[in-house]
Amino acid sequence: MRKIIVSEFVSLDGVMQAPGGADEDRDGGFAHGGWTWPYWHDEIGAHFTATMGECDAFLLGRKTWQIHGGAFEPMAPGDPFGDVMNAMPKYVVSTTLTSADAWRNSTLIRDNVVAAVRDLKAQPGKHILIDGSSVLVHTLAQHDLIDAYHLLVYPVVLGSGKRIFADGQRANLRLLDVRPIPSGVVLMRYAPERPA
Repeated sequence: MRKIIVSEFVSLDGVMQAPGGADEDRDGGFAHGGWTWPYWHDEIGAHFTATMGECDAFLLGRKTWQIHGGAFEPMAPGDPFGDVMNAMPKYVVSTTLTSADAWRNSTLIRDNVVAAVRDLKAQPGKHILIDGSSVLVHTLAQHDLIDAYHLLVYPVVLGSGKRIFADGQRANLRLLDVRPIPSGVVLMRYAPERPA
């Protein structure tokens, strides 16, 4: 069975909102967008390349899908990262979208999200990657559908914003790997603890 891997940039206080740019996601008045940039290191890029090599599909919430699609869909062929992002099958979970045509190779999931994700996991193939998509991550965690968390933890406390783990939801995790990155970021990989 395929695994669902959640790969996120997170602050020390668990915030995952708008890591890439000032205007990426201002929901709730969030004013700290782009908080990851001072800590960039090539090892972070190498981690994403390795993780993407283990996966052959993306599963994304609407907002993350729109942000990524807006960045990658217009890229001309020949950009190595853009080519991978555009070619990989993408599943977008949304009750408001009527079409997934805005980003090539995308399929819309509107109903029965939990059942649809279970079906995706049962299909043959490599793993399925999620990034961003806080509401979707919370839903899948609640239904025990996440198999691994790859967290790049940044040495910053943001104080507010969308969080990787939902308030009131307990999660027992088992550490798989930890690796410090010279810029002060720490890669931590966890798997949910499940009864034997």
